[in-house]
Amino acid sequence: MINERNWAGNYKYSASELLIPENVEQVQEWVARSNRLKVLGTRHSFNGIADCTDSLLSLQKLNKVIALDQARNKVTVEGGIRYGELCQYLHSNGFALHNLASLPHITVAGACATASHGSGDLNGNLATVVDSLEIVKADGEAIVISRDQEDGILEGAVVGLGGLGVVTKLTLDVTPTFQMSQYVYDNLPLVQLKEHLDDIFSSAYSVSLFTDWKESTFNQVWIKRKITDETLDQMEPEFFGATQALAHKHPVPGMTSENCSEQMGVPGPWYERMPHFRLDFIPSAGEELQSEYFVSRQDAYDALCAIDQVKDQISPLLYVSEVRTIAQDHLWMSPCYMQESVGIHFTWKANWEAVQQVLPIIEQKLEPFHARPHWGKLFVMQPDQLQSLYVKLPDFQRLLRHCDPEGKFRNAYLKKYIMES
Repeated sequence: MINERNWAGNYKYSASELLIPENVEQVQEWVARSNRLKVLGTRHSFNGIADCTDSLLSLQKLNKVIALDQARNKVTVEGGIRYGELCQYLHSNGFALHNLASLPHITVAGACATASHGSGDLNGNLATVVDSLEIVKADGEAIVISRDQEDGILEGAVVGLGGLGVVTKLTLDVTPTFQMSQYVYDNLPLVQLKEHLDDIFSSAYSVSLFTDWKESTFNQVWIKRKITDETLDQMEPEFFGATQALAHKHPVPGMTSENCSEQMGVPGPWYERMPHFRLDFIPSAGEELQSEYFVSRQDAYDALCAIDQVKDQISPLLYVSEVRTIAQDHLWMSPCYMQESVGIHFTWKANWEAVQQVLPIIEQKLEPFHARPHWGKLFVMQPDQLQSLYVKLPDFQRLLRHCDPEGKFRNAYLKKYIMES
């Protein structure tokens, strides 16, 4: 038994060994000989999605950029590369990614497999820019699934939840590099979203709202703007009733802002502004738990009001809650499949006994809005209810059985939430 835990420390893995291959050929060899195997990324999942009772495989040494196709605006990377390192490479070569998550510390393969996301009305989750995948299947064969294939299987494979095999390479769409600035505003009343939700979230390239749910107010609004020749990067002192912050802020009240991305309108490269936290600092609050639920954009205000009704039960357990918009996509197991979405994120204090008592209350409040939980975070939703939210689930089940007939990559999590129906 290995003695390994996830990043937050709340989950202990049950595998008997941890494998760290040097190359794809070694991945193929170890996969072929294993009975049960799962891939471990940077361990930022809060549940058992990446666990396995037999072998865990880390791609930490498969973390290189393989090729940059400047003519086609594509970059090919190994699955274990982290966004922080990839972004620095792309920027130095004149390119950018369309979006980033709050943390630049996560791997590309892991983030895409769980539909991790950033913010922005026009920005799909991180998996939406995947052009092709190289996957080592259960028998050790390496196959390529591409957007060019007429069968459309890539849309099922990208958010694969670790069930198809080991993603050893990805080709991603990139764009020309650009500069951004970031401003923070204090105290946006929740009621402003009733009439102005679209205005607020469409006001910049990326917008995040933060609240501790102690009041019916968002403590902070983080506005990330793309700077162009036509943009006068100047913000008004007020923003829908919120006032511009006069000093750098951390999303969690009372915490130092030194590990946060630059604010106060100072221009900088896209990859230093889109994440909330800097690559060279420990991210977020430290020991914590996380949950997130996605609702349709048209239901977002009512869903937030429903959460507001139980804020007294939420706030004592909470560091901070973040609200972001994500563009719809066509990826089968994405929480944003075929719907413009709003993510309601909760960063909890490390008290699982108490948090698991409040999650059913939140999920009951969000049930009328058909809220979909984040695959890599904590939820208590019953499998049949979760499965009912994904119309492409039968197709995804068939894809899993095709790529992995014996279930080598199917752990307890996938059996419970995906295969048992």
